[in-house]
Amino acid sequence: MIIICMLFAYLLGSVSVSFIAGKLVAGVDIREHGSGNAGATNSLRVLGWKVGIVVLVADILKGVLAIAFAHLLTGDSRWAMAWSGLFAVIGHNWPVYFHFRGGKGVSTTIGVLLTLSAPPVLYAAVVAIALLLLTRYVSVASLVLVTLTPIFEIALHVPAAYIWISFILAVLTYWRHKSNIVRLVHGEESRLFTR
Repeated sequence: MIIICMLFAYLLGSVSVSFIAGKLVAGVDIREHGSGNAGATNSLRVLGWKVGIVVLVADILKGVLAIAFAHLLTGDSRWAMAWSGLFAVIGHNWPVYFHFRGGKGVSTTIGVLLTLSAPPVLYAAVVAIALLLLTRYVSVASLVLVTLTPIFEIALHVPAAYIWISFILAVLTYWRHKSNIVRLVHGEESRLFTR
């Protein structure tokens, strides 16, 4: 059953909402514009804030629905839900339908983490949002969010399955943000909005 859940999660995560939105709204491949990332932030920059919000919500829902499916199929198996969440993010990052060129998985990761353990994520989000408003770097906020979430999960005694998946998602997020980290170090990272 867990394998079925993981496969469903991957195929669901592989639905690149930003790519579809780019084609429908502007007739463009979102991966060839802006940052080249198939995600909510680049959609906001290239296609406008309305489309960006739609993409953000849809990508979050991919994580939520993947876990909901695992919950229904396995009768609340924590590991099934955790692995399904991870594979939804993997699908988003490397979508089978779009030649394995996807996004960085932050929105889907948020959906996964919120569904598995909402309180720790919300505490981490307070810090991340504050940093976003101060620095205007989405990458900084994203990295802080995934770093703090497992720490808060440990402090709040969240089930081990969820903590392990949060750590894996954090490592995956850092891996996908390698270029952002390099740009941050050199002071070349793009900011989300102007003051």
